Amino acid sequence: MTLLATGVDLCDMRRIERTIARFGERFLDRVFTPYERAKAERRVGAARIGTYAKRWAAKEACAKALGTGFAHGVAQSQIGVENLPSGQPVLVLSGAAAQRLAELVPAGYEPELMLSMTDEPPYAFAQVFISARAG
Repeated sequence: MTLLATGVDLCDMRRIERTIARFGERFLDRVFTPYERAKAERRVGAARIGTYAKRWAAKEACAKALGTGFAHGVAQSQIGVENLPSGQPVLVLSGAAAQRLAELVPAGYEPELMLSMTDEPPYAFAQVFISARAG
């Protein structure tokens, strides 16, 4: 396995809470996938905000690892966080984010994305590693 890139992000949960209060559905629809929204909306209070904030941090960390940030067509909604049955978070990319990932991976290799997220109010943190393994 070959490490190609890494990205990290630290997010202030209070900022996400203020943004949701100010822009509501418009912000949530623009940034988060339906899966992410459903997961967060099953929670209440600080747990709900923490779920959104960790996913915001994951999107930022992934965009940094892709080397684009949110430019060149890469948007927050193209980077989704889902969970395996075990609970492990995984990244699901679409659109320009998926295309950029494909460009990073050498011919004959398969991409592997690794994500770790945590929160300790008022902060949420995420780290992303992009690796390639022989296909």
